[in-house]
Amino acid sequence: MTSPNTSMKSLTASAKRIQKELADITVDPPPNCSAGPKGDNLYEWVSTIMGPTDSPYHGGVFFLDINFPSDYPFKPPKVLFRTRIYHCNINNNGQICLDILKENWSPALTVSNVLLSICSLLTDANPHDPLVGSIAQQYLSDRPAHDKTASEWTRRFAQ
Repeated sequence: MTSPNTSMKSLTASAKRIQKELADITVDPPPNCSAGPKGDNLYEWVSTIMGPTDSPYHGGVFFLDINFPSDYPFKPPKVLFRTRIYHCNINNNGQICLDILKENWSPALTVSNVLLSICSLLTDANPHDPLVGSIAQQYLSDRPAHDKTASEWTRRFAQ
């Protein structure tokens, strides 16, 4: 049996970074968010985001999967919504259109930064870079109807 010190030394650089982020997010999580490993695999996390108060997602509990690549933090984590949500930047497969998860990723960013950005997206959608064009169109042309549908979906799928 290996001692904890021995097993720590054998961790890859990416695993050490993920462990550090886990320690940080456990002590100081972003507001209305939590995240941590699903089981024994440090590279597969589950996250919970509470719908922001000033949004049509208020009162909802949204579950996300976070999968870290082996070359993390040089490549971004893959983040997917597991809870259905009516949002122009999140499609029915749970994929998220967010620049820091794609071309604007930087190794200086953390899971906490990503979760904060997703919370921001729930408050202020980006209809000019949508994944779901019809929802973006409605967001721009009839915001009250958009917010009503988003609230209904939140009640139906996230409560």
